[in-house]
Amino acid sequence: MTISPFAVFSSVSAGALRRFAPVAAACLALAACGGKADKSAAGQDRAVEVGYVVMQPTTVALTSEFNGRAVAFQSSEVRPQVGGLVQRLLFEEGSLVRAGQPLYQIDPSLYRASAEQAEADLKNARAALKAADLLAQRNKSLVATQMISRQDYDNAVAAADQARASVAQREAALSTARINQRFTTVPAPIDGRIGRSLVTVGALVTPDQAAPLATIQRLDPIYVDVQQSAQQLLALREQLSSGSVQASATTARIVLPNGSAYPQPGTLQFSEVLVDEATGTVTLRIRVPNPDGLLLPGMFVRARLAQATQSQAYRLPQQALVRGPTGDAFVWVVGADNKAVQRPIGADRVDGSDWIVSTGLNPGDKVVTQGIGSLRRDATVRAVPASTPQKLQAPDAGAAARPTKQG
Repeated sequence: MTISPFAVFSSVSAGALRRFAPVAAACLALAACGGKADKSAAGQDRAVEVGYVVMQPTTVALTSEFNGRAVAFQSSEVRPQVGGLVQRLLFEEGSLVRAGQPLYQIDPSLYRASAEQAEADLKNARAALKAADLLAQRNKSLVATQMISRQDYDNAVAAADQARASVAQREAALSTARINQRFTTVPAPIDGRIGRSLVTVGALVTPDQAAPLATIQRLDPIYVDVQQSAQQLLALREQLSSGSVQASATTARIVLPNGSAYPQPGTLQFSEVLVDEATGTVTLRIRVPNPDGLLLPGMFVRARLAQATQSQAYRLPQQALVRGPTGDAFVWVVGADNKAVQRPIGADRVDGSDWIVSTGLNPGDKVVTQGIGSLRRDATVRAVPASTPQKLQAPDAGAAARPTKQG
């Protein structure tokens, strides 16, 4: 009996298919499950991880920065009130001096002689007055008995009055001479630090000379004069009148020429009532404590001045703000269902590292600050608090060590 090979092959194939049918079905099921898992994982990978900060309203100071210069609290030029040769310098240049402290000694010889002469003239006048008074008293008794005429008595009284007036003149002259003698010692008019002397020993000085002998400046406290534009000042007053901002204690922080912060805060003393026609600015004067003499007159500084406060404002990190093609400001906010939402905002100014936002945000908004470059409208995000460290998983060492099966 002859068996066809096609019949044998058909028989074997059908049996094999019957035996391996369950195994093939299981493999197909596993492949289908693996495909679904891959699609689910791919969907999760498409969610952009972003960092956010939660917005809460706060009160912020409206701080502006101005350029300015330090000005001495008090400044006085030391000038002579009498003329003569300078005999001695009684101070050390650059030192601290007190009001009334002797600074210069001018030759007092002529003024001492004038005082002595005035004193002698006064004694002479007083002697003449004594004689005139005695004569007037004697003539008074004589005129009563008609021993002398009334005219002689009146002349005696007038002579006594003239002698009395002469005494008063001599007393005034003596006072003037003594004052001039005292002025030969030139005192410090105020407390402060004295600069270099502009005259030396032997110099001839006069009361009406143009140059001072020296200059004294009081440096503690010290003033810082800054310039604010009239437009800024007007805008601030409009905000205060509308109630959008509130007036605050006008404190100021000073920044030194090297960029470091001056440790002592200042206080706004006043603002000028006139606008400079050349610059269109108003001068603001800030009083600053200067116990160590770190600030010097003429020094160029910057002043950060808080003139008002704004309530219900939001401090937004600068990296969270995005500018559109037209320059409009907006932020990305984590919306419902973890969707990225664009939110237009009103950010008028920068304070330190933050934008101050007055409109567009609500309490509790989650504003994206990290991962902004990967966002698009309605993109799914996986939001975590800003600066959250990433969780990195180490590779499976056992899986890497297992040998791969060869087909």
